[in-house]
Amino acid sequence: MLSFFQKKPAHFVSAVVPAAGLSSRMEGINKMLAEIDGIPIIIHTLMALERCRSIAEIVLVVPDDQIPDYLRLVGEFQLKKVAVITKGGDSRQQSVAMGVAAVSERCEYVCIHDGARPFVTADIVEDCIDGAVSCGAATAATPLRDTLKQADSEGFVRSTLPREQLYLVQTPQVFELNLYREAQALAIDDYTDDCQLIEAMGHRVMLTQGSVFNIKLTTPEDLILAEGIYDHYEG
Repeated sequence: MLSFFQKKPAHFVSAVVPAAGLSSRMEGINKMLAEIDGIPIIIHTLMALERCRSIAEIVLVVPDDQIPDYLRLVGEFQLKKVAVITKGGDSRQQSVAMGVAAVSERCEYVCIHDGARPFVTADIVEDCIDGAVSCGAATAATPLRDTLKQADSEGFVRSTLPREQLYLVQTPQVFELNLYREAQALAIDDYTDDCQLIEAMGHRVMLTQGSVFNIKLTTPEDLILAEGIYDHYEG
């Protein structure tokens, strides 16, 4: 048991923020640079991570030709924890790998968070980090609230899935660094989220508390939702 004067040892956690996508479903809008209350979405995301006491550094992954633009924004908004801005790859999977390759040698845990999720809170991040420290891998998630149907090839309902066991997975997703790198080395197929890498090894991933407000901005309609969420937080 820790004495009154002892503190729990801090782990060095590096946040990797993939923001190199093409915004292909945004109808020509660069979602990372679209603004909410005059501030680019990517800056809202970075500021949220900057406020997390357990995040020691941030590695931002962006398109190669836009690195100067992001360097300027990071300086303009005085983001002290952004240690590296590096180029991304042709897919999210490649971009995350390039970001993880750029973390500090002191890194023990890597926190992967989508650049297009600007409403993450410090509590969500801290809970996810605590989960990963306890078992090696964790992801923010929310219970499924709607009834989920499985369809057949002709578009008819095949079955109703038990929603009590179903969750919507978000980011952050946090992993012990050596575990994550081992999973990367073993990966064969493409994956849609980083937990799949760990699951493929047979390692358990803990679900931690996410939020219905922690949405990923993907389409122009999401920008309308984002304005409402922002007003809710600021109001």
